[in-house]
Amino acid sequence: AELLRKNKVPVRDVSDYTGQPEILDGRLKTLHPKIHGGILAIRSNSKHLEELKKSGIGLIDLVVVNLYPFEETVAKKGVSLEEAIEQIDIGGPTMIRAAAKNWQDVTVVVDPEDYSKVLEELPNVSADTNFYLAKKVFSLMARYDGAITNYLTGGKDETFPDVFNYQGTKIQNLRYGENPHQKGVFYRDGRISDQEPSVANARQLHGKELSFNNILDIDAAFETVREFQEPAVVIVKHNNPCGVAVGTRQGAPLQQIFINARECDPLSAFGGIIGVNQAVDGSLAEEIAKDFYEAVIAPGFAPDALKILQAKKNIRLLDVSGLSVKKAGRYDFKKVVGGLLVQERDSSQENIREARLVTKRSPTEVEWKAFAIAWKVVQHLKSNAIVLATAEKIVGIGAGQMSRIDSTKIAISKARSSLKGTVLASDAFFPFKDNVEEAAKAGITAIIQPGGSVKDQESIEAADQAGIAMVFTGVRHFRH
Repeated sequence: AELLRKNKVPVRDVSDYTGQPEILDGRLKTLHPKIHGGILAIRSNSKHLEELKKSGIGLIDLVVVNLYPFEETVAKKGVSLEEAIEQIDIGGPTMIRAAAKNWQDVTVVVDPEDYSKVLEELPNVSADTNFYLAKKVFSLMARYDGAITNYLTGGKDETFPDVFNYQGTKIQNLRYGENPHQKGVFYRDGRISDQEPSVANARQLHGKELSFNNILDIDAAFETVREFQEPAVVIVKHNNPCGVAVGTRQGAPLQQIFINARECDPLSAFGGIIGVNQAVDGSLAEEIAKDFYEAVIAPGFAPDALKILQAKKNIRLLDVSGLSVKKAGRYDFKKVVGGLLVQERDSSQENIREARLVTKRSPTEVEWKAFAIAWKVVQHLKSNAIVLATAEKIVGIGAGQMSRIDSTKIAISKARSSLKGTVLASDAFFPFKDNVEEAAKAGITAIIQPGGSVKDQESIEAADQAGIAMVFTGVRHFRH
């Protein structure tokens, strides 16, 4: 009202209209028959109209409400319960629910994105628009009440509520799910900021419609590549990175970084998903265009790169430029039949230079740099996971095996060149010393792992015997 008056728009306060001043420090303003009668009356019902006339109640045809910002308030650190309670809107939800219930006669707007749409149709807003707007009201209220429930039942740390309310907004219907006989839909998590770089917030610039499996793999590629500050390229196949490389300096040629990533496992890379943490330039685009890849996600595409890649009809190009880099999402979900597993996102950022040295030999500077790559990548592989790396790239990956020694053997067998001087990262501890012995036979000279096995000492002794440097991070990164 204050803003409208400043712009010389006539405004009538609710209290002047109802004849009842607001009371209880503003808690009670709009809960009055003159408000809700004017909203709820069915215009085609003569009895309703007669009752309004007798009570001196006029019709209200348009309701525009912005609810108290409960979610924004409780997201701030140090907010007290009393402050949160005062941000639980009462009159606003009551008015918009009443208007949405009477959508055939009343237009209700709760999203500023809809202002222009309504303005274009006024004074006669269509029934289709009214129904669309009414549905948004009930979606908003479900989220609003869910946020209140999550907060109030979240316990002392307000992390995991007793009743978990989740709301997603549909982004698109998918052609099918993981397989053609399954239907699929893609929703945006209501708790993820629309400014967090992600597949859900990316703009598709080119290519076929995304599939269920594309989205899973694009997410895996981008979540891995954004671990790196230096220029990096990640190639993913079936939800596991199969090639990763980094530039040793800012401005390192992306084309060569991509080639290094692809060389890790060219056979698996074909038809994969590419994640880049820099804007794609023309040289990289030319290299990508030589083979078939399903999609590329990056923070931008240079004009010449876009032209080159758009010449390939089906490749999906996703742009996440202009978005912040903060990991804003709080939860990670895994569905089981009959239930939902909810956990915090694995956003642990270990300083590997602080890892505990457990062997006689310390890692060299080159091995520390290789650790930095390997440790970031192993967190994004299906367990059991083993990564072999140099200071610039991944050279072998073993993932998703039922025994850790099998993952170690697979990673070694995948290597296309000598492993002498490379490092090994394991997402969890070694249950037996056989992993160290296998690494030693392959020429691996340093190992980074969480530690914590009852047989750690056997692995340490095996490493010392082979002259391998080994450090324990104390943090496990299972990914089931």
